[in-house]
Formats: sequence, structure tokens, C-alpha cells
Amino acid sequence: MARSRTDGLSAPKVISHLTVMLLVAAVLGVVVSGLAIPFAGVLGFAARNVSESIDELPQELETELLPQRTEILDRNGDQIATIYDQNRVIVPLRQISRIMVKAIVSIEDYRFYQHGALDVKGTLRALFTNQAADGVVQGGSSITQQLVKLTLLNQADTKEEREAATDDTYARKLRELRYAIALEKKYSKDWILERYLNTAYFGDGAYGIQAAAQHYFNVNASDLDLRQAAMLAGIVQSPGAFDPTENPDRARERRNVVLDRMAELSVVSERAANKARDKDLGLDVQKKERGCVNSTAQFFCEYVIAWLKQDPNLGDNPRERWRLIENGGLTITTSIDMRMQNAAQQSVSSHVYPQEGVIGALALVEPGTGEVKALAQSRDLGKGPGQTFLNYTVPKEYGKANGFQPGSTFKTFVLAAAIEQGIPLNKTYRVPAQAFIPENEFETCDGPYQSSNVWEPSNFDFAPHTVNLYTGTQGSVNTFFAELETETGLCEPYRLARRLGIRLTSPRTEMVPAFTLGIPDTSPLELAEAYATFAARGKHCDALPVTKIEDNQGNLLKQYESKCTQELPGPVADAVNDVLEGVLQPGGFGQYLYPGQQSAGKTGTSSSNKSVWFAGYTPNLAGAAVVAGINEVGDPDSLDGKTIGGVTYYSTSGSATAGPVWGDAFKAIAPFLDDETFVEPSGEDIKGVLVAVPPVSGYSVEDATEMLEDAGFVVANGGTVDSAVGRGLVAYSYPGGGSEAGSGDTVTIYVSDGTPPPPPKKNDDRNGGRGGNNGNNGNGGRGNNGGRGNR
Repeated sequence: MARSRTDGLSAPKVISHLTVMLLVAAVLGVVVSGLAIPFAGVLGFAARNVSESIDELPQELETELLPQRTEILDRNGDQIATIYDQNRVIVPLRQISRIMVKAIVSIEDYRFYQHGALDVKGTLRALFTNQAADGVVQGGSSITQQLVKLTLLNQADTKEEREAATDDTYARKLRELRYAIALEKKYSKDWILERYLNTAYFGDGAYGIQAAAQHYFNVNASDLDLRQAAMLAGIVQSPGAFDPTENPDRARERRNVVLDRMAELSVVSERAANKARDKDLGLDVQKKERGCVNSTAQFFCEYVIAWLKQDPNLGDNPRERWRLIENGGLTITTSIDMRMQNAAQQSVSSHVYPQEGVIGALALVEPGTGEVKALAQSRDLGKGPGQTFLNYTVPKEYGKANGFQPGSTFKTFVLAAAIEQGIPLNKTYRVPAQAFIPENEFETCDGPYQSSNVWEPSNFDFAPHTVNLYTGTQGSVNTFFAELETETGLCEPYRLARRLGIRLTSPRTEMVPAFTLGIPDTSPLELAEAYATFAARGKHCDALPVTKIEDNQGNLLKQYESKCTQELPGPVADAVNDVLEGVLQPGGFGQYLYPGQQSAGKTGTSSSNKSVWFAGYTPNLAGAAVVAGINEVGDPDSLDGKTIGGVTYYSTSGSATAGPVWGDAFKAIAPFLDDETFVEPSGEDIKGVLVAVPPVSGYSVEDATEMLEDAGFVVANGGTVDSAVGRGLVAYSYPGGGSEAGSGDTVTIYVSDGTPPPPPKKNDDRNGGRGGNNGNNGNGGRGNNGGRGNR
């Protein structure tokens, strides 16, 4: 407890006090008279250099913008992260309660509105009081002087500048006085007090009165009452000593000193002061955790910051942009949908555990806008066990991870190129178990691939069979896509993948025959962005994590619009969707992943079995999931023998290992997605589109012909046949109604003569497979061909 002012002082101490007072009076006198005089004779030290340095000081203090915290919000305006160097929210004086203003003025500088930059009377009084109490009871610096010191400290960029702002010398005090006089000349008292209340440190990480009010009491500065205001006003003298979260007793004692002072000055009544003294501190501490490590979407937060640091509109270089983000008091609204984020994170976490030697990741993108809706990873952000600072969900320039080989998910780019080149979807290929193709048969953008080697891709099932673009894709048949790539060439699939968002940077090593098997490293976000293009009918949109930035007053600083271009004709994308739908339908590898909405997708497994993938989409959401083996430093490693989700695996696949990560997330998300459907591909635009043959039995020849032509088929008349159907009406067609055939294929109709066919004789099978209207042996059906390729 501070010593009473009435304690007796010894004669030597009195003499000491008087001497100090005289010296201070002398210094104050020369300061007030101009600040630029030699006073070595006053204090007996070499002050000429100090005087000359005072003359050289600028005539005013540059008051830069105060550091403020930045809030990162989800698409609905809810906070997902807070970024700051100093936890501060600037508020105008009118938004600070009057009792708070009175409390800080009472205890720090009660004559603030009466004196100039220097309060001579107050300084001498504080000196005498503190000397008598043998400790600091009252402050001697004016609020303006304190603001100067805080400003110089806040704006110090180097260690030397910080030391100069805090060193305990007369030179520093004189410099501060010079600046204080400049501030008083330039600004009003209200401006100085507002700036001071927004600058001051209130302990426990709270800078400025608004952050302090929110932190300690969960109220705004405008709502502070007497008890709360007195506590906060008392803290600024020594934020560490009077921090109420660490030293509640000292904080309460100091608060009561403030209340006594306010009563002494008649700012409040004795009754009000005593009533407040009897209460406890009334804390309701609200922690404002900073940084992405405390975010509800850690790796999305990291991606947002990395993405903004590449925006030249926010500064000349990444360091300047980071300073703006960290200290600019921005409100950053992002594209993340926390319902999707939570579903994605729950799915990833349930299938891959953090301390296993694998990483699981999932990225979700909205087709048609490119908005990134979720980024989930199996390891938390950090450096402890089961944590990482590598963001595997995004491209290397944003997450520092190299990515993983995407396997057969790249076959879709070859498929799309083939469709765009006019290769019929129902064109059949007799593919071997293993192919032997000279590499110089593949065309690059610069001519034949320069190699004398023979590429020898093979299928997992090692069974030769006949496929078309539907069944070859559904079965992910390696030798089929090798053959198809000889037709499409390497250039168009490569360029298409790059236009759709895949970071391809080295054609010499990437534009190779094995491109279709997915050898370039990529990230889930890149693949989700590319597959979203198919869902958006060929419109590609760059991944977009941020929609707008506002200042702390709500003024719009930057609006981010979707950047989209039509990279594929709509009918081509429609055909890709039609083919990839088969992967999630009965017979496809992803049939058990079907989320309850129309969807399409593709599996992938890298040749070295270091990663397995599933990329899939509905008409309004695209996602890519990966499960990959990593070693101790986070580089790719084989999945063989790895424990995944608590189970040790010696065989993994895109459908069985990565697919459930995608499937469980999409099943959880589907209920709040709009029910949309893909556009059916047109046989007039795309050759060989498989479409259902309409049943025409019982219709007139004219009506049946019109129905079949409207469906995209060429109609032939096969003549009359015995049938119980009415004479002159269509008896049946071949292929039969309900089967699938390629658009542009010929459907033959057979006309009834009105005479039922005679009953078949024993062992008579003349009608073979053509009888009736159920001819399901049409060309190019989607049945499972058994060729699994890279699953």
C-alpha cells in the first residue's frame, strides 16, 4: 500500500525534494521559453549537444495510422479469424462513454483542457506527491506528452528507434516536449484525447479503449460504466502491474485510487464512488485469439492471407501487403461456407487421423463463380505432433506443398479433348491388356514427341476387351486412354488442363505420353477448380477465396469479382458430364459414393501408389479429395503399409480410399444444395452421345419416325413383320425401346402386318435377340466392362 502523504520526512529527504523541484523548475522554465538553449550551467552536464539536437527536430510529429486488428469473415459475415499485431479497434471520441473520458482525464491529467503541451503545475505537484510517497502515485506527464511517447514507440521500426523512444534521459523528455507542443498547435484537445484513448495499452493484449472494453467486459467503449471506466483508466499507468487477469487485487486497489481521485475532483459524487468501490471488478473476459492457428478454418485462413499477399492493389510487395492485413483494421469477407467447411473437415478427419503417415485433404469450389467453399486437411496447423505448416489443399505458391500426382483424374482432359475434336463417344476400341506404343507416335505442340522409347502402359485386370469413350472412362482403362491420346495428341489435353487451372509449368517434362495417367503434381484446389469447369458447362472460373475488403468504418476498399472465361463449348462439357456420370452409377467405381443428387466424377491412383484421388461434382459444387503418403518432412511417400483411419492398408485406390472422403462430405452437403441437373448432351452437337431409344411400338410410322429423329437417331424402315400390333403400326424397333444408342446411330423400325406370328416350333429360335420391344442390345451401352485401369 502506498505510504501516506502525512508521513514525516527527514531533513535530508526534504532537502533532496526541494533540490529536485528547483532543478525541474529551472528545466521547465527553459523548456517553456524555447527548448533550444544551452543549459549546461543549470544542471552541470554537457547540454549543448542536446540543445542543438532539439533545434534539428521536425516541427511536427507524423502520426501514422494506428495498427488495428483485421477480421476475416465467412460468406455470411461471421468471424472465422482475427489477424493483428496489436488488438485494437479505433473508435471516435463520441463513441466512448463520457464517464470513461472523465476517468482517464481525472487520473492522468486533470487539467488537460486548461494547459498547453506541458502542465508545469501538475508536473511539480506530481513530483512532490511521488517523492513524499516514495513511489509513483501520480503521473507527471501530460496526456499529450504520453501520446507522443506512445506514438514514437508504435512507429519505431528498428531496435534503435524503440530504445530511443523509451530511454530514461532528459534528451528524450525534451524531444517529447517539442513534439507535444507541435501536436497541441496542430490538433484540438478532443483529437489528442481520442488518439490517446485509441493508442494506449490496457494490458492482456488489448490496445485502445474499444478493444479493452470488449476484452475485459464484453461491452463497447460507449457502454462503459463508472466501475469499468475507473478500472481501465487505472491500468494505463502500468499495464503489467495492474492487469486484472493477472493481478486482480492490485487492479482493484488501483481502480479505487481512480475513484477517489474522481470524487476528490467532484467528477462523481462521494456516494457514487463509494458504491463502485464496494463492488468487485465485474470482469467478463473475452479472449480474442489471433492468427489462423486459432481459426475455425485454419488452412482456408492461411490460403486467404497468402492469396491477398499476391494482390498488387494491397501494396508494392508481399511485406507491405502483410502489414496492411495485419495492422490495417480490415474486414475481409471470404467465400467460405461454414456448413460445407464443417462437413468437409468432419469427413477428412473421420477417414484420416492426424498422426498417421498420410495426409488427407479436400477442396470444394462453386462452378460458375470459382468461389472456394471449403478447404479441409487431416492435420491441424502447427508444429506439434500430428500438425503441419504445409497447406496441402492449395497450389504451392499459396501453401508451400508440392502437391501429389493426380493419377487417372487427368484422363478427363484427354476425354474432353477427344470430344471437342469430334471423336464419337460410341467409337469402339479393342484394347489389349498391355500396350506397346512408340513414343514418337504422340504429337506434342511442337511436333512428334522426341523419343525412341516404347511406352508400355497396362491395365490392372490385364484383360483385353472392347470399349468406347463411355465404358473406357467408366473403367478407367489405361491402354484405352493411351490409344485415345495417340488420336488427340498431347498438345490439346495439356493446354486444356492448364486453361482449366492446373499449374503446368514445364512442357518438356509434363507433356509426355504418360500425361493422361496424371504425372504432374497438383493440389486438390486445382483439380476441383478444373472439374468445376465441366459442371459449369465449359465456363472456367479462377479459384476465388475473397469477395470484398472493407475498412473499419465499413467503407468498401476492394470488391473481388469472379474471373471466368468459356474454355470449352457447352455441348462438349455436357458430353463429359454424361460420360463421368457413369462413374457414380451402378457399375462405376464410385457407385457407392452417390450423394443423392445428379453427380459425376473420376478416380485416380498415382503409378507409384503415393496418392489416391477422387474428383467429383454436382451441377453446383465441385470437389477433389486426396489421400497421400508422406514422410517425416512431408514429402510424398508410398501408401503401401500405411495406417489410414486406424487401419493398415496394403492396397489402396481412388474409389475405396479417397472416394469416401469426397462421398461423405457431399452426402452431408447435398441436403442444402439446390436440386439442379446437368444439361443432356445433344446428338446434333456431339457425335456418338448415348441416348435412350424411345419406345415406338404401337405408333404410326410417321409418329415413330418423328420421335426417333427428335432423339437424334437416323430412322430406317425394316419392312413388315408378323405382329399382333395393329396393322400398319410399328411392331418394334432395333435397337429396342429403353436401350441406349449413340446419337446419329440408325434405329430400324419394323411395321406390323396385323398377323400374330405362329407359335415357335420346338428348338425354333428364329426371333433370336430381336423379338419384342425390349431390345437392350443397342450399340455402345454403359455396362461395366470390367477394365479398372487406375482406380
